[in-house]
Amino acid sequence: MKHEYTEIKRKLNVEDLAVITDRVRKATLLSEGAGKAKVTVHMGTCGIAAGADKVLKTLRSEFEKTKIENIILTTSGCAGMCCNEPMMTVERKGEPPVKYINVDGDKALQILNDHVMNGTIVEDRTLGIGYERVMGEATRVKPEADRSEEADGSEEAAGVSDLLDVGFFGNQTLVALKNRGMIDPENIDEYIARGGYAALAKALTQMKPADVVDHVSVSGLRGRGGGGFPAGRKWASAAKATGFPKYIICNADEGDPGAYMDRSLIESDPHAIIEGMALAGYGVGGTIGYVYIRAEYPLATSILRTALGQAREYGLLGDNIFGTDFCFDIFIKQGAGAFVCGESSALRASIEGLPGEPTVKYDHATDKGLWEKPTVLNNVETFANVPLIVDKGGEWYASMGTEKSKGTKVFSLVGNIVNTGLIEVEMGTTLREIIYDIGGGIPGGRKFKAVQTGGPSGGCIPADHLDMPVDFEQLKEAGSIMGSGGMIVMDEGTCMINVAKYFIEFCNDESCGKCVSCRDGSAAMVEILERICNGEGREEDLVLLEELSYAITDASLCGLGTSLANPVLSTLRYFKDEYLSHIKDKKCPAKVCKPLFQYHVITENCKKCGLCFRNCPSEAVIWKKKEVAEIVQEKCIKCGICLEVCKFGAIE
Repeated sequence: MKHEYTEIKRKLNVEDLAVITDRVRKATLLSEGAGKAKVTVHMGTCGIAAGADKVLKTLRSEFEKTKIENIILTTSGCAGMCCNEPMMTVERKGEPPVKYINVDGDKALQILNDHVMNGTIVEDRTLGIGYERVMGEATRVKPEADRSEEADGSEEAAGVSDLLDVGFFGNQTLVALKNRGMIDPENIDEYIARGGYAALAKALTQMKPADVVDHVSVSGLRGRGGGGFPAGRKWASAAKATGFPKYIICNADEGDPGAYMDRSLIESDPHAIIEGMALAGYGVGGTIGYVYIRAEYPLATSILRTALGQAREYGLLGDNIFGTDFCFDIFIKQGAGAFVCGESSALRASIEGLPGEPTVKYDHATDKGLWEKPTVLNNVETFANVPLIVDKGGEWYASMGTEKSKGTKVFSLVGNIVNTGLIEVEMGTTLREIIYDIGGGIPGGRKFKAVQTGGPSGGCIPADHLDMPVDFEQLKEAGSIMGSGGMIVMDEGTCMINVAKYFIEFCNDESCGKCVSCRDGSAAMVEILERICNGEGREEDLVLLEELSYAITDASLCGLGTSLANPVLSTLRYFKDEYLSHIKDKKCPAKVCKPLFQYHVITENCKKCGLCFRNCPSEAVIWKKKEVAEIVQEKCIKCGICLEVCKFGAIE
């Protein structure tokens, strides 16, 4: 459904929001309207990668072939639980929605026939029934004893969990993600029907610009891009600046390994970012906005471009918004994928057509930013929170979180964890709650070892910190940072020296090269870490690594360099024994660093079959018929093939 509800072909006034809301609710079963059921296929990047596009194609073909009527087939963004894509949501009139996981074309047809048409839930792919907790509130489904009265076939759901009892969904508090999986991101009317643009209408018709800034200040909202600078203080500074025009920039240049919060937010709810930027423009006197988004996000860029077009069509961008004197428009600027362009001065240089390199900040950007004009720069998640803050009030947002870190935070939960996906929790939620209650713990019964937060410039936090509340201050004290929200979970099979080496290599590759400390210091770090992983390290290397870390931090120009050493410093702090094991014992406890491997034959287990001999690519295995095999260490290239092919556990 691509914008098919639209009937108003003029600039909206405030009253039109209620008209659109009423029409959409009737059309999408959100009230007692026409239609029998609604089927939603979740089409975020994660879903498409898992085959959601094929599921949608199969359903569309079936709809066309059988001429199904009174059933809405629509799409939405990611539903959050990326590990179980492709996902579908089915909502029959008068019944709570049901989420299905790991759906393919055949299963989608079964769900269509059994559940959508006949009311019988297909339990083998059902995740849960009911609603998520949005802004701390949720509507639970009726107790199982009462479900049989709701609709024919509903007794078939007796064994299906309430969605709020599914830890992944029940333990989250959705604010920025309030519309995830709920609306078609390419239909502005559906956003309006869930309260969209009401905050902008309220601000323009009932509030002064200073009131908007005051709400953001009172809320305690801090920048969600990593720095954690108070958004209200930044906006207040820009509001006082005298230059013209003033610019609002949304940083969507998300480049951290394992992080995809901003991309998913844009794919699921682009109008929340547009509305948040417009409110920022009104609050500080800005007239022009830019979304700086990396070119590697084609789906997010396409959805954002569609959303901007629809907002202009309704007069929600452009001149005289809601019939007022406020004029504001937003444009897209695609970046070329340089990680360093996530830094504010490099980002602004890139928009201006200059090389994306950080510069010395003689002036605050709120006074002299883009093209030397007053500029507000926040990231995607920061802007997504603003409409609710303005609509509900700064005090409402400040009631969540901790003393210095208010509200909620979106994380991408990835790595060695059962439930990978996009989550949102109140600031102050512990790592244990995130990893075990929401993430489902470590797969395969393995032990938790560490979690890395804050992207490549973040730190690794060990198991004895699992009960640490997650907020800006606690993470910094633990030797890490919040970053944009990547959270990589590692189990006992992870080598922490190898992890540190990976992130320092990443930073070295992405360094713009302007600072000797960052450019050459990171290269020297990589060299030392490689030496340790190869079993050639010396104890004095640990002292050198620490000295290099502090020198790079002190001498670098931008945030990439000043936080680059965090992976090394945090692993030295918490996993020094692992470094010493590599250096002194020439062993990798996690069995990851291949140069420290030695493959041996367990004599009593060997069946003298010769499989290892026949498959060894380097002729390192000596074997004769009816004899026990032997591995020549000098020839062994440590490929592990002998271990893989042995059926009897005779290789260790």
